[in-house]
Amino acid sequence: MMLPLVVAPGDPAGVGPELIAAAWAARTLPPFAVAGGARLIAAAAAQRGIDCPVAEIDDLTEAIAVFAQALPVLRGLECDYRPGMPERDGAAFALAGLTLATGLAVRQEAAGLITAPVSKALLAEVGFTHPGQTEFVAAACGTASQDAVMLLAGPRLKVVPVTVHIALAEVPRRLTTDAIIRKGRILEAALRRDFGIANPRIAVAGLNPHAGERGRMGGEEHAVIAPAIAALQAGGIAATGPVPPDALFTPRAREGYDAALCMYHDQALIPLKALDFDQGVNCTLGLSIVRTSPDHGTAFDIAGKGLAEPGATIAAIHMAAAIAARRAS
Repeated sequence: MMLPLVVAPGDPAGVGPELIAAAWAARTLPPFAVAGGARLIAAAAAQRGIDCPVAEIDDLTEAIAVFAQALPVLRGLECDYRPGMPERDGAAFALAGLTLATGLAVRQEAAGLITAPVSKALLAEVGFTHPGQTEFVAAACGTASQDAVMLLAGPRLKVVPVTVHIALAEVPRRLTTDAIIRKGRILEAALRRDFGIANPRIAVAGLNPHAGERGRMGGEEHAVIAPAIAALQAGGIAATGPVPPDALFTPRAREGYDAALCMYHDQALIPLKALDFDQGVNCTLGLSIVRTSPDHGTAFDIAGKGLAEPGATIAAIHMAAAIAARRAS
């Protein structure tokens, strides 16, 4: 039997606690435990009207035995439930839960890690020094930040942005052939190992309109992107492009590749969220552990109102379990 998964509870003022409870109540998931916040989860479930009994456990190994009857929550970390009212105490709880859950995964006491949404700004106020949870988890794994690759995945699309949280004006300067090659290789290996795709096909997006129109609308395609595609192909990877970005995500185009390598954040995330918002998962590739997260934020404005959809949280847990099972086989 596979080890249980562990869920970092995220910011207690956001939608994470209620969606974790809703995910357990769906009764379709492999065993998981939450890294703290038994009172918090119980209050969030009650606020939403979910029948979700909570069982406090002292060790992650207890999760499997109790999961069918109650949501297992590790004892020790606690926080009040104030939906839509983010504060420093809540951010400190979120950081403690993330630290606990990541440690369990790194020590191989959990089959995989799922992280609920946090507020990066509030985390910074309580001493969090990383750009986001991805970089925190990468550091805990001893993985260089450039090798922790963000894959956004849904039922209809998988995308990886080469550059991520930088200003759009910075993208042309920061986009390099080496970065495209590095992320392309990590993506191809993960599609084989973690998603069971025997011969992955990767479409590489252009940066400029019409993929540069032979230099008339920009030269990055010729100078930066095409050499990277050639290097990937020389290494046996089925990479194609540069593909004009406006044509890359049509239904017919999507049939021709398994994942798209995009040049910047919104080029990747806009189509993913347009197609698969309620089932979109952020999966970190290149790590020694399995890590997923629902591809949405804290949604403080709707927390506690019963409006948040649990689909992405459920999908993140399912994906973590599926990847863990493939790695164990």
